[in-house]
Amino acid sequence: MKIGTGHLSYCTNIHAGESWSEIFKNLEIYILEVKSRISPDAPFGIGLRLSNIAAEELSKKETLRNFKTWLKEHQLYVYTMNGFPFGSFHGEVIKDQVHAPDWTNISRKNYTKQLFDILGELLPESMTGGISTSPISYKFWHHNPSELVKAKTQACSAIIDVVFHLMDIKSKTGKTLHLDIEPEPDGIIENSNEFVAFYNEFLIGKGISELQTLKECTRAEAELAIREHVQLCFDICHSAVAFEKPSEVISLMNTHKIKIGKLQLSSALKCHIDGNYALNELQDHLLAFHEPNYLHQAIIKTKNGEFRKFPDLDVAIEAMESATFRELRTHYHVPIFLADYQKLQSTQDDLIEVLKLWKDNAFTNHLEIETYTWDVLPDQMQTDITTAVSREMEWVLNQIN
Repeated sequence: MKIGTGHLSYCTNIHAGESWSEIFKNLEIYILEVKSRISPDAPFGIGLRLSNIAAEELSKKETLRNFKTWLKEHQLYVYTMNGFPFGSFHGEVIKDQVHAPDWTNISRKNYTKQLFDILGELLPESMTGGISTSPISYKFWHHNPSELVKAKTQACSAIIDVVFHLMDIKSKTGKTLHLDIEPEPDGIIENSNEFVAFYNEFLIGKGISELQTLKECTRAEAELAIREHVQLCFDICHSAVAFEKPSEVISLMNTHKIKIGKLQLSSALKCHIDGNYALNELQDHLLAFHEPNYLHQAIIKTKNGEFRKFPDLDVAIEAMESATFRELRTHYHVPIFLADYQKLQSTQDDLIEVLKLWKDNAFTNHLEIETYTWDVLPDQMQTDITTAVSREMEWVLNQIN
């Protein structure tokens, strides 16, 4: 839905289903109901997530034409897509495989280009469109610095090929589309500083000449194209887990002239020693959030200000036994309308700050709620998904208004 100069929706990766028929059924059930509650009389945007299988199915001309007709009939539009999970995302163990195939594999590039072809067809004429993507790869798949450099180099070449593809789409349709790289804990790109380093050293440092081999243009034109078509996906949960300050992330992007393509509205789970609860009480409550499907990377801040990183929540909970423990934050997307979970908290304050900053200066046109953990939350937090999504959207609108 339109909010100021931007658009707000939620990401449909929260609904289980990998084929196009399953995804479309979810849209018919959930999107229409949420729209009726949140935006009954005005167009409503969709943050669409397509698996590789669904993208191939929707790419068929008749299927795509029918979907466009359905969107128009129901006052719906697609302005952003989630191109991070390539395959299954619900009902099975995902863990680090959410990164597979990564940007060193041609399948990732081809999948992303196909998503852009679909978005180019669906996007209304007056809007820009974006697709979020993985942070290159899972860091622990690459065992030394040279392997990490090789992965970044391969990813750079693949992304530059996508930029060339987006330039072609723009020349044919006039539509501007951008790839939004999403830093995530334990990705090759974990935080905003690593994103800027990759952007400057590889995409700008090496990518300009690579783009010039694909398209005859000046260095200045090549750099302009890269900056237009590759942007940041600013996920507030991920940033909070890294203990980043939202204002500093935005300032860093401004300093390096990098655009923020998408703002993913999300909160992380956290807890800290404050004298009110015993350590074992905090650990017991955290254990209720340890589940087998997704990685919930965690960072512990010690009393002396150091940071200790853990690949999943269970090992971080054990590490809390250390006398130096002060605060834990974990990559667990929790409902954004809540700040407290019994003895635990969320990083909702970061999200509130970001929305205030956005209200003062709309640094992106794409806002997307991404709480995808509804089906793995502790039993006492399980709720009707339509009501939950509507409540999240109402909470965001209240913050902005």
